[in-house]
Amino acid sequence: MRSRIRIIAAVLVVAAIGVGAWFWLTAGRESTDDAQVDAPVTQVAARVGGTITKVAVNDNQRVEVNAVLVELDRRDYEVAVDKARAELADAEATAIAARSNVPITSTTAASNVTTARGSIAQAQGGIAGAERELDGARARLVTAQARVREAEATAAKAARDVERLRGLLAKDEVSQQQFDSLVAAADAQKAGLDSARSQVAEAEAGIRVAESKVIQARAGAEQAHAELRTAETAPQQVSMTKARAAAADARVQQARATLAQAELNLQYATIKAPARGVISKKSLNPGQVVQPGQPLLALVQLDDVWVTANFKETQLKDVRPGQRATFKVDALGGRSFNGKVDSIAGATGARFSLLPPENATGNFVKIVQRVPVKIVLDSGQDPEHLLRPGLSVTPTVYTK
Repeated sequence: MRSRIRIIAAVLVVAAIGVGAWFWLTAGRESTDDAQVDAPVTQVAARVGGTITKVAVNDNQRVEVNAVLVELDRRDYEVAVDKARAELADAEATAIAARSNVPITSTTAASNVTTARGSIAQAQGGIAGAERELDGARARLVTAQARVREAEATAAKAARDVERLRGLLAKDEVSQQQFDSLVAAADAQKAGLDSARSQVAEAEAGIRVAESKVIQARAGAEQAHAELRTAETAPQQVSMTKARAAAADARVQQARATLAQAELNLQYATIKAPARGVISKKSLNPGQVVQPGQPLLALVQLDDVWVTANFKETQLKDVRPGQRATFKVDALGGRSFNGKVDSIAGATGARFSLLPPENATGNFVKIVQRVPVKIVLDSGQDPEHLLRPGLSVTPTVYTK
């Protein structure tokens, strides 16, 4: 009986020593087996549509940054670039012509104003001259009409004298010579009357000519005023010309943007690797037609891997960014890697699930949640890039 008690006591002592050693060894560290390797996975998609002419990579192939992955048919995009260049050249020529019209319009408009004002002054002088000429013609008409009246009176008197002497001549009371002299004088008076009447006709014709000149001068003045009003719209004409020049410059900018977009589309016809990595999930072949935004393959960037460790919320009391960590990789036979805690997620993993839990229900059951913790590797830990996203690891964080 005593030997049995001694054995039990020895076992309890050994167990106590083992438990104490376990607590001593695991104190100041947190570990979990719910962890995996992560890395950036870029979904490479087509930015333009077209027919695939060449696929330059295979699944699981390593590629460098800017390596050609896929080539699309470039001919449509080359035609678009040529068209955009031609439209840009046309727009630039139009803009040059529009800009050159601005100083021409300004100079011409100022010259037109000066010319119109000179024409007005000249027309006003012409009106004054024509009116003076009309006044002179009217004065000459009045004089000629007075002369006609005077000549008519003189001629009538001469005619009466002739008739009176004609009776006296018949009675031989006057000589033939006296009679002939009086007849000659009467004829002269009649000729003077005819001359005066012709002067009246001439004066009337002069009035008509002068009135026509006055009308023409006034019409010229009206035309000059109209030309001045047109010329005084010079600021608006200059503004319109400047606006057309600005519109032409805007079309040049638009044509340049169109050309730049066409050149970008031509570049997008050659799909290149955005980073260094390994090709995965290649789902394309030559001859296939792709659309803009269509995923073509995935690029796994093995140069930047980390560990996402899903610790229980009860394990995070002493976990802080910057603490030393190690992890063992199952796929590599338990090979150990060193690193440090980079950051702790802002929410539990369940909060990012498709159907996050709703705890405000009547059948609530408390479940210990897990929080993702990002652990980054120390530099030079994986030169062969053996770590791949999704590999299971067992990390340990040293909190003390």
